[in-house]
Amino acid sequence: MEKFVIEGGVPLSGTVTPAGNKNAALPLLACALLTDEDVTLRNVPAIRDTEALLELLVDLGVTVERIDLNTVKMNAANVSKTHVDADLAERIRASFLAAGPLLARFGSATMPPPGGDVIGRRRLDPHLDAFRALGATVEHGKDIVITAPDSGLTPCDFFMDEPSVMGTENALMAAAGVAGTTIIRNAACEPHVQDVARMLNKMGAAIEGIGSNVMTVHGVAKLGGCDHAVSPDHIEIGSFMALAGVTGGELDITGCVADDLRMVRLAFRRLGLESEMREDGTCHIPGNQKLVVQRDAGNYQSKIEDGPWPAFPADLTSIAVALATQAEGSVLIFEKMFENRLFFVDKLISMGAEITICDPHRAIVIGPRQLRGARVSSPDIRAGMAMLIAAVCAQGTSEIHNVRDIDRGYERIDERLRALGANIERVPVT
Repeated sequence: MEKFVIEGGVPLSGTVTPAGNKNAALPLLACALLTDEDVTLRNVPAIRDTEALLELLVDLGVTVERIDLNTVKMNAANVSKTHVDADLAERIRASFLAAGPLLARFGSATMPPPGGDVIGRRRLDPHLDAFRALGATVEHGKDIVITAPDSGLTPCDFFMDEPSVMGTENALMAAAGVAGTTIIRNAACEPHVQDVARMLNKMGAAIEGIGSNVMTVHGVAKLGGCDHAVSPDHIEIGSFMALAGVTGGELDITGCVADDLRMVRLAFRRLGLESEMREDGTCHIPGNQKLVVQRDAGNYQSKIEDGPWPAFPADLTSIAVALATQAEGSVLIFEKMFENRLFFVDKLISMGAEITICDPHRAIVIGPRQLRGARVSSPDIRAGMAMLIAAVCAQGTSEIHNVRDIDRGYERIDERLRALGANIERVPVT
């Protein structure tokens, strides 16, 4: 077990390059199951979640070769089973992303309950509804057993009851391996979903409507290999923007996709954090900004709320809370997606933040407050980053325990923060 020890109060300045999108890398790794040819994936973030999924793929029979820290070459020609190991599935929610590829290529998938962050109930129904629409049967006992008919899956036109990100990704992967045209309506269209569609196109499918909520998948009976680079992580970019904002640092974040940041930049501007997108893909955060919450027209309470893309990403809600503690004024943070996401704010309150929890989905943050160092523990990936943001601007020394959760989503975060000037050390817990 390890912890981070942070001495706050130092502006974080310099240049940083975002890692590959965690939420894209996981389904892209699972895509390797769809073909018996080589799949090379570049810009894979070196984090615990990708390592966990790679272990699961190896257990199924996929050969994995590390080309370098962020590049893997996979071959699923000798996959020997379609029953996912329960212990490996428990480590990561993305284990369920193996279901669509296994079903499409081998006709069956036995899936134990997936693990993941405890941020609220995360339904599997959209995944299972998609599989049923393609003709599969689903038996739900201790494990979920999904079976295609003897004649194979059939193309279909179906409507998802919610725009589930992973549900859409599973549907895309399954439909890509079925010859014929499948239409997915009310689909999720986040940047990571778009990345999955682009990779499936490289493998031989033809997917129309990428970036919209209606996608038409022209699947093929046999998909091929490909070489693909994971897109930059807009959630990590948003996290670095907030780190610069609370410390007053000047930061250049290179390699950004401007369209992925439109709503993030707009929401953070409401909290007083200005940013500039340059033509070369650099997101520039000016230094020494005074953060002032922009109230709504008529001097009404400002609000930041998340929702399906292109709304503000749910994964940045915790980061927005931390940023708001340093902004002058009050803001309502409305987390619509997960009922447990905001339950970490007691840790920020213990550091001196002024936050009122209205109900499981809403909190009012009043700032700015001088935070003080404290000893806290990370309950999930994004809450852990929110505590890091609080710690780097706090007065005194903070200790963040259970950093394994932060490591699940942020590559070498302590090293990269030190390069920007942060006083942060990773030390063993004694």
